[in-house]
Amino acid sequence: MARTDFTTPRLCLECDLSEGATAALSLDEANYLLNVLRLTRGAGVLVFNGRDGEFAATIGAATRKSATLTIGERIRPQEFPPDVDYLFAPLKHARLDYMAQKAVEMGARRLQPVITRRTQASRVNLARLAANAREAAEQCGVIWLPDVSPARRLEEVLAAWPAERLLIFCDEDAPLANPVAGLAAIHANAGVSLLIGPEGGFDDSERQAIARLPRALRLSLGPRVLRADTAAVAALALIQSRFGDWR
Repeated sequence: MARTDFTTPRLCLECDLSEGATAALSLDEANYLLNVLRLTRGAGVLVFNGRDGEFAATIGAATRKSATLTIGERIRPQEFPPDVDYLFAPLKHARLDYMAQKAVEMGARRLQPVITRRTQASRVNLARLAANAREAAEQCGVIWLPDVSPARRLEEVLAAWPAERLLIFCDEDAPLANPVAGLAAIHANAGVSLLIGPEGGFDDSERQAIARLPRALRLSLGPRVLRADTAAVAALALIQSRFGDWR
């Protein structure tokens, strides 16, 4: 039997959840269930909030623009993501949307925009980033939500970096080596973070600053130069297979 029911609509709510409670839906949530999915009173929905687990619920009172849910049995206790953070130079809107969604699907617990010297899109719409992360969580079956952090300059991130935490940074100028072998030779007992740079890569001073961290690994992703959003999926797959919940 599959661990997750993908035949029943899933919705992430902000309110606290408990068996027997009633949850009032926002206008957007009600519109999604009633007008987009065309569900009616009594229809089943799965709900989670990232804190209380996943619950079976049913649509109660409903009009064209509003609805409530009756919360039923808790069917999954709260789960938590692996200790894998994703740091990235912001991209333009459509590609950033894709990257945020895929990072959540790949199990990133935190999304941290990082401004580098070659970053082209320095402004990040955090509400849009969080909405994409929430939608990805609803669709891929997880019942946790990633933290979405405000953008910070790379220098600030490195200055505050925990000495014991592993930082993996992908660099197209790294020596062509087997990334699987590179990850196999290192440990991440205090968690791991992935850093993907901007189009054009890191400049030399940034590479040197990253390399000065106590635990930094410069990683090649093979003989082809990948777009940043592609590199994110490839690198997170490698990290999850070595340190995360693919083991």
